[in-house]
Amino acid sequence: MVRLLLTVILLVLLTACGTIGLVPTSELVQKAIAFELEQTQQKLSQQLDLDFQGFEIKRLSISQEQPLTIENLPAFRVQGTYDLIVKLPKRSLTQPRKPFNLYLQIQQEGKTWRLLLPDKGSKDTQPIWRSYLIQ
Repeated sequence: MVRLLLTVILLVLLTACGTIGLVPTSELVQKAIAFELEQTQQKLSQQLDLDFQGFEIKRLSISQEQPLTIENLPAFRVQGTYDLIVKLPKRSLTQPRKPFNLYLQIQQEGKTWRLLLPDKGSKDTQPIWRSYLIQ
């Protein structure tokens, strides 16, 4: 009985150690969301002549991590919600429970992650992915 229990514990530990770093973390997801927000913020600032002072991401909640393969490399579709605080010169705007849907891909060497964005021009064919280094 003791031997069985030790075997089960050892298998759980080995399995956990083998997957560390292969699943997107909350920190990585937050960096990817921040990257997308910065891109949007820059476009809005230019088009509307707004003076953004920055933003803050709070209460990030990941509801689903779906493993998949994109262009022959492992990737994840990550979904969930977060609270966004947009800082303007005289006030802050809060948007609670904003949904997100990200595609994150670990690179071949297993050290870096990239945010994948499908090209909006490819609707009928296989999507063409734009890739941005996150970590």
